[in-house]
Amino acid sequence: MRNIRTLAAAGALTTLMVGATAAFGPTASAAPNTTPQKVCGSAYKTVNSAAVGSLGTVYLTYNASNGKNCVVTIRSTPGTAKDMSAYIYVPDTDASASDYGSYTSYAGPAYVYGKGHCVSWGGHIANVYVSVENSNCASFKEQRNLEVR
Repeated sequence: MRNIRTLAAAGALTTLMVGATAAFGPTASAAPNTTPQKVCGSAYKTVNSAAVGSLGTVYLTYNASNGKNCVVTIRSTPGTAKDMSAYIYVPDTDASASDYGSYTSYAGPAYVYGKGHCVSWGGHIANVYVSVENSNCASFKEQRNLEVR
């Protein structure tokens, strides 16, 4: 009889703990729920980034094994869908890629072959736009622009 009461008490305590965990589970994180590598691929290393005000960041990544760049715009705090974009352009080759839509977490990936070339890239979240021109090359000084529209 004593074992039954002990088991019943243990069962009640377990139920209480599970219920409390469900009711007071982990708090929402202010950190992004993804990374550039999760979006572009694990072989892509971040080589540059630009803040989109306080709303998020646009990341430029590069994969040395295939010579491709990837751009992704990631929100600081995922939530309700907002207009977002990510783009990349290679002036020397006129190659470009972009992604635009209404997203809860990130826009992209956008891929181009950029080995040995300057790239221009950027993106936006809501009404805040960022662009980086002539980036990641020795021959030009990059130019950054942040605009609220």
